[in-house]
Amino acid sequence: MTSAEEQPRTILIVDDNEQLLITVSAALRHLGHYRVVMADNGVDGLERYYECHPACMVIDVRMPGLDGYQLVRALRGDPDSATTPLIILTAMAQDHDRFAGLAAGVDQYLLKPVKPLDLVAAIQQAIAVSDAERTERLRTLAEAPDAATEGGAA
Repeated sequence: MTSAEEQPRTILIVDDNEQLLITVSAALRHLGHYRVVMADNGVDGLERYYECHPACMVIDVRMPGLDGYQLVRALRGDPDSATTPLIILTAMAQDHDRFAGLAAGVDQYLLKPVKPLDLVAAIQQAIAVSDAERTERLRTLAEAPDAATEGGAA
């Protein structure tokens, strides 16, 4: 394999639940044919981002160190990572939790437990959004905070 398109895309999963990391990474490797990198907290997730520059990140909300929202804001605030596809995967199902994730700039907000095929589809959908489209959505979100509830998620 010589071309970048023939190499498996890297997905970074950030979650403090070791069993979820193992289960989700196995599903993504098998079903999505992805290369999976794991981190068990937000600080480690941020460091891993700069080591592997993933095609997409799947992030839990409740974690030690940086929580998921803080991690998303840190990534969106850095020009190097601002257009990286980001997906929240959490058990936090309240409307205000979903709004907080979308307002922070995630592409998708998914609830645990998630079917592996649904997660693969969400990753594929997030990756398919162009950098220009994501940048425009994030600009709109920054200018009008209510955009997160009006279809701001891809």
